[in-house]
Parts: sequence; structure tokens; C-alpha cells
Amino acid sequence: MGENNIVLLRQANIYQGENLVLNNVNFQVDKGEFVYMIGKTGSGKSSLLKTLYGDIYLKQGEGTVAGFDLTHLKWQNIPQLRRNLGIVFQDFRLLTDRNVYDNLEFVLKATGWKDKALMKEKIENVLTKVGLRNKGFKMTYEMSGGEQQRVDIARALLNNPKLILADEPTGNLDPDTTDEIMQLLFNICRDYNTAVIMATHDYTIIGRYPARVVRIDQGGIKEISVASMP
Repeated sequence: MGENNIVLLRQANIYQGENLVLNNVNFQVDKGEFVYMIGKTGSGKSSLLKTLYGDIYLKQGEGTVAGFDLTHLKWQNIPQLRRNLGIVFQDFRLLTDRNVYDNLEFVLKATGWKDKALMKEKIENVLTKVGLRNKGFKMTYEMSGGEQQRVDIARALLNNPKLILADEPTGNLDPDTTDEIMQLLFNICRDYNTAVIMATHDYTIIGRYPARVVRIDQGGIKEISVASMP
């Protein structure tokens, strides 16, 4: 794995249970790179993302993510891997019985933080970054979809990730809010030199925010240019 590689897969076969979903995957992402992942529903986008964050074991081929070897990843090392990653979901997956601050503190405690003052400082930092500086007291269910997605991104930033995996992060948002979230993700990529892999169905976003595009199709992955998109 080169110094700049955050993700490196070589001749990787990705299974969902016993079914081979993606065959002979060769894929590399460098520090600070923004990559769109496109493909039909069921093509294997989510399976590839799950492999990268240790939810699916890589049984065949080679793979490293943020310095972790996926082929020899033991279950007890998965929390360490995920501390280097930020994961942003379409459906937010926030804890609805507590406020924004408590949602973020919960993640810090779960990943080994102990110092209350440092936790408070970190939470305030990430909330400021996503434009929610004074919203820590709000209950998540009181927030708009765009605000909830910002909280989800703030949560993903807590441990200074080297890589953010975003699975359809704008899927439930209106166009104006989508623009805000995309600008935020691109700013994070630039300001923190954080790589971003974003799965999306929305090709209009790629037109407005051009970046590298890979397509998951027919059991494999291939680079495509924006010009050749449908």
C-alpha cells in the first residue's frame, strides 16, 4: 500500500453470504480524493462499502483500508478500523431519544474517549464545521432532513477520519438541501484531506459537482468519465 492510498483492493472477490456479488475488483482511492460510485440497485455498491468498513469479510484477494488489512481483519480489530472511517447513511441512523450533543458524545464514549472537556471541545468543533454550532441541545426528531444529515456528517467527523463512506447521503433530501450537503462534503474533502467515496443514483449531482466516477456493473467495477454517463 502506497503512502497516499487510503483504499486498495486487488483481485478482490466480494461475497454476500455465499453469493459472489463482485468479481476481480481492482480499486484504489488516494488521500483527499472524492469518488462517486454509481450503479443500479442490487449491483453491489452497498456490499463494496460494507467490505470497506468491515461489515462483510474479504474472503478472496487483497484489500487494505486506512492501513488495515481486510483479508486478515479480526472482529476485535473492526472498532479500530472504524475509528479511521466516517460512515454517512441515507437514513441518518441517529438516536431519536436524545439530543444532538448526546448523539455525538455517545459515539466518542463508544470509541474510547474519556475526558469530558476534550469531548465537549470536539463536539463543538464538528458542529461548527457542519453549520450547527448552537444546535447541540435540539432533539434529532425536531430537525429537518438536511439538519439531521448534517448531524450524521458531524458524527462521521468525530474521530478525524481518513475516509468517509457516504451511502446515498442525499437520497431523501430536496435539491437545495442536497446542494448544501454536497458543498459540505467537498469542503471536508478539501479542508481535511479526507477521502470520500459516495454511492449515489443521482447523476445530476455529478454534473454539478464533478469528480472521479466508478461504476459497479455486471459484477465488476470500472472507471468511467462524466462525459460517458447516461
